[in-house]
Amino acid sequence: MAEEKKLSSVEIIKEKSRFLRGSIQETLLNPEATHFSKDDIQLTKFHGFYQQDDRDIRKERTQKGLEPDYSMMIRVKMPGGVCSAEQYIALDALCDTAGKGDMRITTRQGIQYHGVVKGKIKPLIQKINEILLTTIGACGDVVRNVMACPAPTTSRSKAQVIDCAKLVSDHFLPKTTAYHEIWLNGEKVADSKKEFEPIYGECYLPRKFKIGVAYPEDNSIDIYTNDIGIVADIQNDTLKGFTVLVGGGMGFTHGQTVTEPILSKPLCYTSPDALIPVCEAVVKVQRDFGNRANRKQARLKYLIREWGIDKFKKEVEKVYGKSLIKPLELKWVKTDFQHGWHEQGNGLWFYGLPIENGRVKDEGSKKLRTALRTIAQQLKPEFRFTAWQDVLICNINQGDKKALEETLRQFQVPLVEEVSNMRKESMACVSLPTCGLALTEAERYLPTLLTALERCLDEIGLGNEHVIVRMTGCPNSCARPGTAELAFVGRMPGAYNVYLGGSHLGTRLNELAWERVPEKELVSKLKPIFESFKNNRQTNERFGDYCHRVGVKQLAG
Repeated sequence: MAEEKKLSSVEIIKEKSRFLRGSIQETLLNPEATHFSKDDIQLTKFHGFYQQDDRDIRKERTQKGLEPDYSMMIRVKMPGGVCSAEQYIALDALCDTAGKGDMRITTRQGIQYHGVVKGKIKPLIQKINEILLTTIGACGDVVRNVMACPAPTTSRSKAQVIDCAKLVSDHFLPKTTAYHEIWLNGEKVADSKKEFEPIYGECYLPRKFKIGVAYPEDNSIDIYTNDIGIVADIQNDTLKGFTVLVGGGMGFTHGQTVTEPILSKPLCYTSPDALIPVCEAVVKVQRDFGNRANRKQARLKYLIREWGIDKFKKEVEKVYGKSLIKPLELKWVKTDFQHGWHEQGNGLWFYGLPIENGRVKDEGSKKLRTALRTIAQQLKPEFRFTAWQDVLICNINQGDKKALEETLRQFQVPLVEEVSNMRKESMACVSLPTCGLALTEAERYLPTLLTALERCLDEIGLGNEHVIVRMTGCPNSCARPGTAELAFVGRMPGAYNVYLGGSHLGTRLNELAWERVPEKELVSKLKPIFESFKNNRQTNERFGDYCHRVGVKQLAG
């Protein structure tokens, strides 16, 4: 075990929680309670939801002597983002019965509902489980939703990669019966002291833990931003094994240089049969040696930064019980957004539909939610959510392609070719008004900023240039801004830090260009750099690569 240190308050809450029970059940049964206690909101994360309040009206309610307008954000765990038509229709129906009339595709290929009041949590979770999905482990200090390249394929080996994500996810689900007791009316354990978490232990992990599984050469899930990145080794359509990366993570804290975004590092190569035991050994090393005194230093990336990869590897080998094999050298050739029509084999097609910031809703004349529900009901496709908050509508017959496009047009949903490349390839976190960590806007503001940037590029003559743009309302970095070609990270109300020079392949971190730039100055700051890019770029050079080659500090002045 790690050297004894004073535990953070969250560690004490977990330790005393009786395997994530706390007083959650008592609050649920209390009709006068509108929200959960300070201690229990640390535990509800493990069950799949965060307690929030509407910050747009927080000040007004405080002035009137009212408590905050509490509600929950509930997250559905979906390994690889795979969802049947029947499951999608059921998820869509829950938008009306439990949330705010919409749902949101997450940056980790799941679904979130916002605005769920206390009395509707249990029915929502029960319905999610009825359709063979779950919320347990979607949040909290455990392995979160396991990501995978979502594109459907007839390749046997690539299909195995998707299956691998599900197997890894199932293996790391918490074993506590508290979830079934509280939400699914399961039989109550007589003595919770007899329960046992074979992987996590009674205090679970020091911090959240993220795993992703990638096809070779296609970094469409930002593999280097995960605590464990798993890259398939496929030869002649045979899955030979995996290269395992460790220690990625994007979050940091403004002004605290001991926190930073870090890309994962190669650890080892493993056979398919040994993958889960190797991953379990990595998780257990983080469990036993991760920082439990300071949550800002608790991610796996900081343990590896402190130890170095060689010492970390030796500790993993102790737990695994064998020597680890040297990792393969990885090569990346694309980050595939999969937008538009693609053949998936066997005469079937899939359509990649960009969804701005992942928000599935009907708004004005654009009725995206109705369009997707109609497609699900009429064509019965499989849905696959991407790491870019988009949806792949799969298993479409050649003869139904026109019908799908006509449905989108009927409900005034723009087709792929009608959306700029910059907008299609952008992401934002939820931020205000619901996220309690947000310093400024993200999801609500990015569309406006993109319109201004599109106009700027048109004026310069760059037209429909590919630029990967990401925005977050704070440095916790839920939209993975650290690898973007152009990123905006909330610094204070109405102002952002601006970062340039990430790689479109997701293999390089960007660099800080300016701090605390007001919204109204963002485009004017960037215009000279876009002009320089247009005039001095090399053949087919991407914007992020240009900024990196010339130097961000030099470009920013």
